[in-house]
Amino acid sequence: MNAITDMIRSPARSVDIHPTALVDAKAEIGRGVRVGPFCTVGPDVVIEDNAVLTSHVVVDGQTRIGPDVTLFPFCTVGLPPQDLKYKGEPTRCEIGARTHVREHCTIHRGTATGHGVTRIGADCLLMAVVHVAHDCALGDQVIIANNVVMGGHVTIGDHAVIGGSAALHQYVRIGRAAMVGGVSGVEGDVIPFGSVIGNRARLAGLNVVGLKRRGFSKQQIQTLRRAFQSLFRKDGVFAQRLAETRARYGADPLVLEVLDFIAAPSHRGLIRSEVTAGAGSGD
Repeated sequence: MNAITDMIRSPARSVDIHPTALVDAKAEIGRGVRVGPFCTVGPDVVIEDNAVLTSHVVVDGQTRIGPDVTLFPFCTVGLPPQDLKYKGEPTRCEIGARTHVREHCTIHRGTATGHGVTRIGADCLLMAVVHVAHDCALGDQVIIANNVVMGGHVTIGDHAVIGGSAALHQYVRIGRAAMVGGVSGVEGDVIPFGSVIGNRARLAGLNVVGLKRRGFSKQQIQTLRRAFQSLFRKDGVFAQRLAETRARYGADPLVLEVLDFIAAPSHRGLIRSEVTAGAGSGD
């Protein structure tokens, strides 16, 4: 291991591996990578340029850590899934550029019966003690607060925010820029730009605060609001309301994104429980 350490520390590669770290000779280590004390890196791991493993980090399996990623103490990435059907198949795990994975997070690789890969996008923040199960797919700039747990096959769209201690059922879909409130139990799909809260989670309205922070215009938000009211605040059969909303607002690209999300195949069904009028306005 000393020979490996000396090779990786050579000036040509500008890599810093602590003497107590165990980095397999077959692992691919990019330029400027820093591996801190007591880390373990397996033989099939790829760590891209300028990534940092602070200390006591374990990365294993066919795992790719993107450039400028930071893995904080005691997180584990790419270990086998918690799935009794898993028989050691060569499945994968990927973390996108500049993502931060905080202390005690667990990110498991995919399964052969699923997509075969667990993927986290770029510029994400996973706060402490988050669990990302097998075959989950997180988009870019997703924020997952402390103690969130998710079952297998969960998908989360870009810019979504998941509040602390929320629990996401397996196969749940969270739409783009949606907000899940803290300590929510989410059993169904959350529409793009939607906001849910509670145990079990109920649709509270649109994530207006998030939309404003992401630079959506007042007109865009107002159109989404009207479409939301048409879908979730009127009486009648939901399928009929869905058709009416598509006919009236379907030309708007953000509304169309919501409608297409609803129309897409779903394992868990849609969270569309109504609340008192005016909830979720965000004003």
